[in-house]
Amino acid sequence: MLAAFDAMWAERTKAYAKADAKGTRLEKYATLDALGRIRIDLARMREAGTVVRGESRIEDTTVTALDLTPRTPKASVSTCVDLSAYERYSTWKKVVILLPSAQPRRYVATATLQKWPGGWMVTAYKPEGARPC
Repeated sequence: MLAAFDAMWAERTKAYAKADAKGTRLEKYATLDALGRIRIDLARMREAGTVVRGESRIEDTTVTALDLTPRTPKASVSTCVDLSAYERYSTWKKVVILLPSAQPRRYVATATLQKWPGGWMVTAYKPEGARPC
């Protein structure tokens, strides 16, 4: 299940680098709320003419809950998002857009995964930017 979360994150990183999910395998690892949230982010990035250079890294990802008893097994994970190598870049102005000074460079994010017939899928993703790690 952690492999599915890591794969979703890698595909998300590819999409954010070009503000477009084309050429990624996001739909293989994310669905429902998680995929919707990413698509909304990408649409906003395209409207603003921004992409991400560098990457937001995740570390210390841990399983916080696991229930294998229902027909669709479910798990929750928590991770630390590290923005130290992350830059928003304006493709229109050709400049780096600084993150707000109040934005923590490391914060907690949580995700819910479900085991579908094809494997584990990230169904919900929630960044908790006010909660540093």
